[in-house]
Amino acid sequence: MKNGCTVLAIDDEEKILELLKSYLEINGYRALCAKNGREGLALFEQHSVDLILLDLMLPGISGEEFCRTVREVSGVPIIMLTARVDEESIINGLRIGADDYVCKPFSPRQLMARVDAAIRRSSADSGAKPEPVLVFDGLALDTENRSVSRNGEPVNLTRDEYQILALLMSRQTKIFTREEIIASVKGDDYYGFDRTIDTHIKNLRAKIGDDPKKSRYIVTVYGVGYRFGAER
Repeated sequence: MKNGCTVLAIDDEEKILELLKSYLEINGYRALCAKNGREGLALFEQHSVDLILLDLMLPGISGEEFCRTVREVSGVPIIMLTARVDEESIINGLRIGADDYVCKPFSPRQLMARVDAAIRRSSADSGAKPEPVLVFDGLALDTENRSVSRNGEPVNLTRDEYQILALLMSRQTKIFTREEIIASVKGDDYYGFDRTIDTHIKNLRAKIGDDPKKSRYIVTVYGVGYRFGAER
């Protein structure tokens, strides 16, 4: 078993579920399998899960609803699997808390590479050396407790949103390109789109009360990327 890691796979197509289980076990993971959202939630509550492979189109509890439910209590990496290839579906999946998005039909080898990368990032995050609390104009980021607050009120962020905010706040004079943000947050072996970062930034701004037209915290540097700090 790869470092004792457990992956929960949820898909209503039996053949895909068998394929996922087979490849996960071949690659050294413990595989838990569920055919629908209710079974998936039960397994998630009963076991310590390191990553979730989640079909978007599930009977009963949808993939979106499942993702929202998990995100209320956990930052475990979630990779969505779906036949929907339109940009709006991808953006929505990321908006509700998914860490990655894989379109069907997919390459099992590439999917395993994404699973490996997501678990490496998650392990690195949990083992990172704590740094001082970062504070700017009422916004506070506590890296030791991985928490964020604004004017004393807690702000609930996804793993990627937290990582982006921590990166920007740690070097407030630097302009980060989308590629640099992806490399820092997702890792160099991430296969997704650079515009994924725009979606995360949009969600992050909404949660911390930042008006993009007159930014107080996250500034868009057109044609380049983003930096932290009020408009100059």
